[in-house]
Amino acid sequence: MCGLISIHTENKNLSDHLFILDKMISKIKHRGPDDEGKTHVPNQALFGHRRLAIIDINNGQQPMRSDDKRYTLVFNGEIYNYVELKELLIKEGILFTSSSDTEVLFKLLIKKGSKALDYINGMFSFVFHDSKTNSWLAARDHFGIKPLYYAQCGSDLVFASEIKAILEHPEIRAQRDEHSLQQYITFQFCLDNRTLFKDIKKVKPGHYITGKGSKIDKELSYWESNYEIDTNNNKDWETQLQYLLKNSMDLQMRSDVPIGTYLSGGIDSSLVSFLASKRSRTPLPMFHGKFNEGSEYDESDYAKEIAKFTNGDYFEVSPNAEDFVKLLPNLIYALDEPLAGPGVFPQYVTSKLASQHVKVILGGQGGDEIFGGYTRYLIAYLEQAIKGVVLGNQEEGKHLVTLESIVPNLSVLKEYSPLLRHFWSKGLFQSMDSRYFHLIDRSQGNKSILHDDLYKSFDKEKIFSDFQNIFNKPNTKSYINKMTYFDQNTLLPALLQIEDRVGMSVSIESRVPLLDYRIVDLVRSIPPALKFQGGKTKHLLKKSISNWLPSKIINRKDKMGFPVPLKEWMIKGIVRDFVGDTLLSGKSLNRNIYDKKALENMIDNQGVGARQLWGALCLELWHQLFIDGN
Repeated sequence: MCGLISIHTENKNLSDHLFILDKMISKIKHRGPDDEGKTHVPNQALFGHRRLAIIDINNGQQPMRSDDKRYTLVFNGEIYNYVELKELLIKEGILFTSSSDTEVLFKLLIKKGSKALDYINGMFSFVFHDSKTNSWLAARDHFGIKPLYYAQCGSDLVFASEIKAILEHPEIRAQRDEHSLQQYITFQFCLDNRTLFKDIKKVKPGHYITGKGSKIDKELSYWESNYEIDTNNNKDWETQLQYLLKNSMDLQMRSDVPIGTYLSGGIDSSLVSFLASKRSRTPLPMFHGKFNEGSEYDESDYAKEIAKFTNGDYFEVSPNAEDFVKLLPNLIYALDEPLAGPGVFPQYVTSKLASQHVKVILGGQGGDEIFGGYTRYLIAYLEQAIKGVVLGNQEEGKHLVTLESIVPNLSVLKEYSPLLRHFWSKGLFQSMDSRYFHLIDRSQGNKSILHDDLYKSFDKEKIFSDFQNIFNKPNTKSYINKMTYFDQNTLLPALLQIEDRVGMSVSIESRVPLLDYRIVDLVRSIPPALKFQGGKTKHLLKKSISNWLPSKIINRKDKMGFPVPLKEWMIKGIVRDFVGDTLLSGKSLNRNIYDKKALENMIDNQGVGARQLWGALCLELWHQLFIDGN
């Protein structure tokens, strides 16, 4: 796990850019406290790197260059199957001087170019340069676990692991992108390759970009798992999934430094902790965060159950309101962009605890998006089942979840009555894309909360079109496949951005063993009726691991999703004062994003736990930190 910088140009002396490179590297120092490296390819490129040493600690320094100085690589992440790839390359006569995965990737790229991406299993972003032609290849892993941003800065093209590093270049300044702002207000993340910063983009997951000098040639997808359903009724899906889960963990446990796990007490983190503990010679450190404000904010009983079950070494932290006020601005700065919900705060505190004991942490991120774990999928399918009965409409054909099969599973919705009322308040029985957009749209009630100027310019049709381009892209009629595809390509990268930044801000490497592209390829080929049988969330996963974990964990109906007691903290005290001072300041109101009376009402009556107010708070802090330059 590391941080990278590259500056590309065409026949331009970059000697006077060395101080710029130094400033950029300083902004990502936290990503790699173990080592720093720089390389200057005259009249072509500058490369910078910060290293967090995980594999072959004494070797693998970057930027890595070939003996003849033709090729240069800066790389962030891990190539999990580097051992197998190294054996393959040795058979082809290629020699190695280290045991690092960086050298394996480097030699593979020299040998195969962009085709190397077809061989790699890992989390990664990298820039690979050929000085003979001044051409380069920039790529990002299948899911976007590792970040990679780029921007045209005058006559330079700049790549970096974090946006704050790009902003050190004198030819670009922090400006808000207006359409991205509308996407953020709608989804609380940006779609496609957009960021909240004008003129700064991200390489999309599963894609690579090629170019020459400071010019981009093309952007291509190297992995787009399809939904070609395997109709072989004799297939043992559970056995195949079990094998891949075990093998993914075998690969991701490769490390020359101590490893631990995040342990929330839910299925995904419990599964990861179980599999990791089976591969550890000593009790595995497991880290849990909770709050002392009540049982609804405390899942520690479940976490302790798994720690005991796996003979894990259990660690716990309980952040408070003072921690929230003190840490949130720093956290938004670490993230580069405001993202997701308040659960990012306890995740950061838990990561800080973990960093005192381990250098690599394993988490369960991706389970909901791959295996259909969100309750909203059940809500969406309840409407589809009713629609099928009332209208006789079988949009999915044999894939449709029936009303008879879904009824026994509806008890989990009792805590979601507000969402149900909202979902069914309008648009009943419309098309799948319209209904799912309505279900996830966080801008509902825009007219009452947005400043009049922004509301008038809000292009909802364009936002919906952005959504449709992704939702309707896969070659499937299945609703569950369309919903999970959208979430895997939008929400998941946003959550992984948090995963990366939270870990890197305290200099630990975060790995996500459920996000192995082979697992996703398998799940996408399984008939939807089997993996979401009767509207049962994570049906296939639960069935496959039923003998691995205690039934208390497998059959949980009360998973919390790292709730934060902001509602209680907003009644009075330091958090309420902090939120009010932030959102009702002159600078905040003069941005003309939110209506003042609406903000006052949300502070007084809803509490910051409401997603809209959380989004407003993080957005204002982002403006202060990046746009205002504070």
